[in-house]
Amino acid sequence: MHFPEILLKKRNGGRLSAAEIDYFVSGYVKGTIPDYQMSALLMAIWFVGLNDTETAELTFAMRDSGETIDLSGITGMKVDKHSTGGVADTTTLITAPIAAACGLKVAKMSGRGLGHTGGTIDKLESIPGFRTDISMHRFREIVDHSGMSIIGQTRELVPADKLLYALRGTTGTVDNISLISSSIMSKKLASGSETIVLDVKTGNGAFMKSVKDAERLARVMVAIGQKAGKKIAALVTDMNQPLGNAVGNALEVREAIEILQGNHEGDLQKVSIALSAQLLYLSGLAQDETAATKAAIEALESGRALEQLAAMIKAQRGEPDVCINPDLLPTADRLEPIVSECSGYVTDIATDEIGLAALLLGAGRVKKTDIIDPAVGIWLMKRVGDYVEKGEELAFFHVNSTDRLEEARLRFIKAFRLGKLQPTQHPMIYTTIS
Repeated sequence: MHFPEILLKKRNGGRLSAAEIDYFVSGYVKGTIPDYQMSALLMAIWFVGLNDTETAELTFAMRDSGETIDLSGITGMKVDKHSTGGVADTTTLITAPIAAACGLKVAKMSGRGLGHTGGTIDKLESIPGFRTDISMHRFREIVDHSGMSIIGQTRELVPADKLLYALRGTTGTVDNISLISSSIMSKKLASGSETIVLDVKTGNGAFMKSVKDAERLARVMVAIGQKAGKKIAALVTDMNQPLGNAVGNALEVREAIEILQGNHEGDLQKVSIALSAQLLYLSGLAQDETAATKAAIEALESGRALEQLAAMIKAQRGEPDVCINPDLLPTADRLEPIVSECSGYVTDIATDEIGLAALLLGAGRVKKTDIIDPAVGIWLMKRVGDYVEKGEELAFFHVNSTDRLEEARLRFIKAFRLGKLQPTQHPMIYTTIS
């Protein structure tokens, strides 16, 4: 094959064959196709688009560009979930224990945070001693015996995605449904689970700003999963405000534990239960979604889900007693109250700005090499629809370094918009696609 012919074919609106797609994916991974040629093809794809068949073939080629995980030796139904990302989105640390407590085997590889979105691996590593860099043999062993394990993505898993994602970021080709779908689904398919539930975020704190675009992305990813023979569904959920009240690594782990302890409710709990219920329903452990939801709630309220989280933490060398006493998690040196400058109803929260304020405190990273402080972050006291008096606390900043505290405070204050009328609430779950 000749790469320029493939490039011209796509530029002129042609449909690429599976062989052509496999050729440029494998060639780019091997280094025989240079960045400048792949950049041109990505831009052609961005302008012309890929149809559903091409998108699936791109996903499969990326999946097969490196190792795939064999979970066949694990007894029971292997499941996975993925969120497209947001602020205070700690669903994995609640959904996975609930699913495991109901008899599913959760084998999950997660990433680190970058920009205003947090990463599950960073959150877990705020637990004293917790290891996410365990061997694949140990990963499978923990899933089989303890019911769940969450580790970092290996370098050998889908190398094509790592290369293409970096190139997309520098060529203005990130926001393309086919490229987003193939990036996410190639990793999910390579991870080996039989059942996958996707949490596709929409709103001002999500990558997909409109419900329509989020639904379109969800449908494409579900179609890819179905072509690969997976049991798959996607929930389109709201990210027009932080999902939970905690923004920051140890703080988010604390909130997840408090929910599993039965001491905290709210939007984060609601979405986590819905995701767990979908995993149970798709896996055949519940006859319908109502029964699945009932089983998920029972696993949470009985304390069995909390026990599952503690078992995973212990198996991965962490301190399981954090599930009894969250004060064992890292804590910041000081609390800084952030008060409202006027009275009124919270009508809107610029969610990404909240995430960026936490980043300024040291809770996130701008580039992958940045070091995060697990103890710092933000605990929200008010949410959309709440009434606030002038001088009342909107949040508490958990602070170690004050270098950028004022910048973070100003960004946070501007993110909260107040009005005289109580706003109409967005639904937490817009639709389920299966």
